[in-house]
Amino acid sequence: MDLATLLGIIIGTALLIISIIMEGDIMLFWSFSSVLIVFGGTFASIMINFSMSQVLSVFPLLKVAFSKRANDSIAMIRTLVDFAETSRREGLLALEEKALSVDEPFLQKGIQLVVDGTDAELVRNILEIELIFLEERHKLGQKIFEQMGALAPAYGMIGTLIGLIAMLGALDNPDQIGMGMAVALITTLYGSVASNLIFLPLAGKLGIKSDEEILLKQVMIEGILSIQAGENPRIVEEKLKSFLSPAERVASPDSRGGEVASERVTADA
Repeated sequence: MDLATLLGIIIGTALLIISIIMEGDIMLFWSFSSVLIVFGGTFASIMINFSMSQVLSVFPLLKVAFSKRANDSIAMIRTLVDFAETSRREGLLALEEKALSVDEPFLQKGIQLVVDGTDAELVRNILEIELIFLEERHKLGQKIFEQMGALAPAYGMIGTLIGLIAMLGALDNPDQIGMGMAVALITTLYGSVASNLIFLPLAGKLGIKSDEEILLKQVMIEGILSIQAGENPRIVEEKLKSFLSPAERVASPDSRGGEVASERVTADA
């Protein structure tokens, strides 16, 4: 579970509720008709804009946004260096069974291509094409939530217009005027909160997770090609570490079981 996503929504909602309670009766800010206008209208527009299969993909995407996926580049680098060592000792064919022990279909596919004797340039092209389409699928999910973030305030304004029309149509009835004004203001509130607290932040979180996964796949591609080229495992490790941030490089232990990289340099000096 990604606690940051969950806590962000909980804290934001709690602060809004607390501020409402401090100002008066919380029930003054509840309107079921406003909920129908904002959320019903937003989802209806999403269904018009996207296909049914794309709309249904929103629910798995919510799971992705709230889950803590193990996109550990450091662990993957250690795995690839281990593969490089095995390849130099036992040959490329020894990697086929070893790759099956890693729960990563993308890596398994790349290793299988290498074991089958596929040309290095073709291996790169195949994996990069798969990576491009993976990124496109991720962008679709982000686009859905971004669209929802843009639509929710718009439906809030539509609800405001509905409330104002209802209010103007009942000027001779004070009770109806109050109800119409409430719908007008509350619907705008719901649209703004839904957009800025839920939809747009979720789109941003999916974008971050997509970038992390794409980086991990790029590490795999370079590692697989280096293994195919028969490069020294130490060279493979140093090449793949270039994908890490400076802080991650310092914190990452030697893949062969040594001390932290910075400590090893100090000791050699």
